[in-house]
This record gives sequence, structure tokens and C-alpha cells, in this order.
Amino acid sequence: MVDQARAKKMADRIKVIIAKRLERGIRDPRIGFVTITDVQMTGDLQHASVYYTVYGSDEERADTAAALKAATGMFRSEVGKNLTARLTPSLEFLLDAIPENAAHIDDLLREARERDTAVAGLAATSAYAGDEDPYVKPREIDENDADDDADAGDDEVDATA
Repeated sequence: MVDQARAKKMADRIKVIIAKRLERGIRDPRIGFVTITDVQMTGDLQHASVYYTVYGSDEERADTAAALKAATGMFRSEVGKNLTARLTPSLEFLLDAIPENAAHIDDLLREARERDTAVAGLAATSAYAGDEDPYVKPREIDENDADDDADAGDDEVDATA
């Protein structure tokens, strides 16, 4: 196993190398507007998973995925030239689902907010079916009742004495 810090550094370096190569351009017209979001390395530094997003429709995403798969060898040779490692890792391009997941989470949060406002509206116009507080409360003794009870207890003691 390799040190995790070294694997992270190598992953960051691969991310920069691939992004620069994409910036310079590739002859394949199927490549769309690609953003490299992350690179994950295996513990032995032999394989790199490159995560990317594509701006556009599903068809453009599919075309870009095919173009990246076709250009994997070119990207690997570019990484090998610019990376100071004994072995060049194999590359695998994976579509990153972060934008779709974020949009789904936003939809769920919007729906939750709408339901909360609907429940708050129902709660504002609702009334209790029975008493407001149906639980039995202990009897509260005020000072006057306490004094009367104490005096009554004294009378009873006097009468028996």
C-alpha cells in the first residue's frame, strides 16, 4: 500500500494533466463541454478513476463518453509523459452524477417546503376536537385554603384532647 497523501497528490496531478489536455483540444468532434471533477486512485497507484461532468443533453453526454473512451490511450500517454512515476496508471472515465443528484435534492427540498407551508396553513385554521389540554392537573392550593386546612386540623386536635 502507498501513503494516502501520495495517492492524493498523484490524483490531483492527473486531474490537472487531463484538464490541460482537454483545454488544448482533442480532434474528436464528439467531445462536449467537459469538466473534470475528481480523480480517485487505487491504493497501489495502478488505476485512476477520472470523474467528469458534461454540460448538455443526454445525447451529448453519451457522445462525450464514447469520445473519452476512445481517447483513453492518448490521455494515458499524456499522463505518463508528465507524471514522475515508475508506472503509468490505467485510466477509467466515469460520468459524475453530482449535478443530477443536486437537482434531485433541490426538488425534494422544494417539495418539503411546500408541504410544510400546507401543514402550517391547516394548523392555523384548526381547532381542538375536545379540551385544549385533556390531561388532569393536580389541584392547586392557594394560601387561603392552606390556612383554613391548618386551622381545621387544630380544632380537631383540641376537641379530642
